Amino acid sequence: MIARIAEHCFWLGRYLERLESVARVLQMTDQLALDADLPADQSWMPALAIFGEREAFAKKHGAKAEADGEKVQDFLTWEEDNFSSLVSTVVMARDNARTIREVVSRECWEVTNELYHFLTGEAGRAEYAVSRFGFYQHIRRMVQLCLGFLDSTMLHDTPQEFIWLGVMLERAGQTSRLLDVHHHIFSEMKHTHRVVETALWLSLLRACSGFEPFMKSHQGRVTGDAVAAFLLFEPRFPRSVRHCLESAWRYLGHLCPVVGRGQPGEECLNRLVPLVEQLKPQTLEAEDASVHALLTRMVEGTDALCASITRDFFGKAPAQVGTQEMAG
Repeated sequence: MIARIAEHCFWLGRYLERLESVARVLQMTDQLALDADLPADQSWMPALAIFGEREAFAKKHGAKAEADGEKVQDFLTWEEDNFSSLVSTVVMARDNARTIREVVSRECWEVTNELYHFLTGEAGRAEYAVSRFGFYQHIRRMVQLCLGFLDSTMLHDTPQEFIWLGVMLERAGQTSRLLDVHHHIFSEMKHTHRVVETALWLSLLRACSGFEPFMKSHQGRVTGDAVAAFLLFEPRFPRSVRHCLESAWRYLGHLCPVVGRGQPGEECLNRLVPLVEQLKPQTLEAEDASVHALLTRMVEGTDALCASITRDFFGKAPAQVGTQEMAG
């Protein structure tokens, strides 16, 4: 498999997962802003922080606009100059899928193309004006359908493994960022009624599609520590950081079965193995350990791993990758 095709497969997986993640966070935040007794800036600022867009948003609208839910949603949905926006992400996902049209299945291409026309055409704008919940839900379901087709209609060989490697690393990074931002904000809130506190932690689980799995596996009171441990360490939950990085480790193992000095993938595995080893509950029991410190290592480690994949498999230095690496 040539490096150019592998790169497009990897980024297709990342962009598809990012689409679902942005839509899910915006959907949850919109509901949280309506239901919870939170200041507007505490509702919408985290959405910008999760995707690293606070500075770009402030430059365009001013820092005080973080409390304006309409402007934040427009920025993360329609802003073409924002690489994390839904419309920018779907354009890049479609471009990658079109470039490797002979690799991805027909069903996957059709769903990606349909979602592109929905978001860049009048249908998406109309749905956005009528029902934000329905708009974000439509995007999420289309991405989930596409990921299902990737698993059920493609050969489980090298191209598919690069796609799912991209999905899992993007998902690990998004879960880490989301948990880090919200865990810090919710933990710092003082004099919060227990009912409101519980609602906040449940909203975090919903933002990770983890509400039902958490409730099925935890019969006790919902606490910040329990939610953080679940999203970090639960191997059975497909969006936990541990599950995602262990899955990435398996895909990398298939892609570079023979690792030796100077072989492709060696640096990637050397970066990934220590990250997986840290994802144990005992990590937080160590002296001076904290959820924030562990999540910071996960975010930075995942970013470094993606840079290593770019060098090892695609033959590029990260600074030379261009728009896709900037968007990553």
